[in-house]
Amino acid sequence: MSTTTVVHLLRHGEVHNPDGILYGRLPEFHLSDNGSRMADLAAGWFAGRDVAALYSSPLDRAEETARPLADEFGVAVRMDERLIEAGNTFQGMSLSRRSVRDPRVLRRVYNPFRPSWGEPYARIVARMIDVIKVVRKEAWGREAVCVSHQLPIWMARRAAEKKRLWHRPDRRQCNLASVTSLTFEDQKLVSVGYAEPAADLYRNGGGPLVPGA
Repeated sequence: MSTTTVVHLLRHGEVHNPDGILYGRLPEFHLSDNGSRMADLAAGWFAGRDVAALYSSPLDRAEETARPLADEFGVAVRMDERLIEAGNTFQGMSLSRRSVRDPRVLRRVYNPFRPSWGEPYARIVARMIDVIKVVRKEAWGREAVCVSHQLPIWMARRAAEKKRLWHRPDRRQCNLASVTSLTFEDQKLVSVGYAEPAADLYRNGGGPLVPGA
């Protein structure tokens, strides 16, 4: 008989970011009050599941999203750099629709397929696959949660579904505190699921406050 293992990829909750900065990997960007409620709702969504392992990106917003799950299941949060946000040359900038005419932006967006403005999609997929394999082995026959960020989770999903990696950022199905679930029979991926435990707390349609965040 085959063994079923589920690896859940949980995106962090809403971040306190009143200046609309693309915070990327910058430190000291914490969950907002609304984001903390999202994390609690996500932990509630997992209640009753057989979660054996909990991993997180080392960034503040991800670690804070993981804490309610650690309390729920009595497991330690393990930090893993492979779950970190994608590198982005726009980090620290405040972008808007007008930014497409900014020379500082234009000179970085010459190749949407790699992409030219940040960490290559293929590299993101490689590190996410690495950590998923490790987590799947640890949680063998049970479930695990990895708290990460929109783009890394979306890349892992597109790779799992054998879709091309380049895409329109505004069409990612990976909302705040959402759960992308990878179900394996032994080492074979058999299904990809998606849920939004915190949907009731989304504002303005629930899109990311900053694209790629």
